[in-house]
Order: sequence, then structure tokens, then C-alpha cells
Amino acid sequence: MTDISAVESATGRHHAWPTELRLSADRRRLTVSFDDGHIFALDAEYLRVESPSAEVQGHSPSERKFVGGKKDVQLIGIDRVGHYAVRLTFDDMHSSGIYSWDYLYELGRDHDATWTRYLDGLATAGASRERPGR
Repeated sequence: MTDISAVESATGRHHAWPTELRLSADRRRLTVSFDDGHIFALDAEYLRVESPSAEVQGHSPSERKFVGGKKDVQLIGIDRVGHYAVRLTFDDMHSSGIYSWDYLYELGRDHDATWTRYLDGLATAGASRERPGR
């Protein structure tokens, strides 16, 4: 008998599972391979500014924050959370977001639209990707 997640049972959707997470030597890119054949290379900056934490996402879409100054951020920790996610720690000490496998997949799949939304949000806020003082 095949195990079916509660979400899959409720929605009828199949969820891809990661087969490998690989951090680049410079700690600026996390490559996630999924069992459906998709492989996503996700920059640390992208992962940081799209953190699923309330600090970034808020508690509703209107509370979403566009965090600037993260262009050179690095990943310094990857910790498994149960069988469904990882907690990423960045060199700015942000570690409150839990990245589910589904969320990592969405970040890879929707990268271009998500990144454009982020850049537009930064521009509207008059913020920059550069760390202050650079």
C-alpha cells in the first residue's frame, strides 16, 4: 500500500518529494532535485527574500514585506524539519522560515514571476538589493 499524505488525499494532488539538496561551495545557491525530474537551482538571496516566515510574508498578502539588502546573503545552515520541510539559516541570522517541500517546488517552478514581483516591490518601496553601505 502506498502512503498518501493528508494534503494529497484531500486535494487529489501528487506532491513531488526532494531526492537531493545540494549547497554550492560558496553557500549562495541551493539546488533541489525532485522525484518528478525537476531540478531547481535557487539563489540564497531568492530564498531569503521569499522566506515563508511571518517576518517576510506577514499574516496576509497586504502585510507582505519586500526585504532589501540581501544580494550577498549566504546559507549557513540547513536543518530538516520532520519529513516535510527544512529550516534554512542565513548569514544575517534569519532562520524563522520553514521551507516545505511544496514551497521549495513552487519557488523553483514560479521563479521568474516571483522574482519579478519581488523586484517590482523593492522598486516601489525605493529599496535596493545591495546591503547598506555598499
